[in-house]
Amino acid sequence: MHRSRIEPVWKEAGVDHRKAARPSKKPKAVKVCVACGRAFTWRKKWERCWEQVRYCSDRCRSLRRPG
Repeated sequence: MHRSRIEPVWKEAGVDHRKAARPSKKPKAVKVCVACGRAFTWRKKWERCWEQVRYCSDRCRSLRRPG
């Protein structure tokens, strides 16, 4: 016995569900580490203090030069 396949609603409407479900991504802000010169991007944990972030990692922050 052959069963007919039921098509999802989004296919009937002609909508591509893969594109409709994903929001467009904005480019993230980029800064350059003061200690090593490496470029690093914005992270959620820096959301409130992004203006004060100067180092890409804890290691670079601990290696900073005094003065």
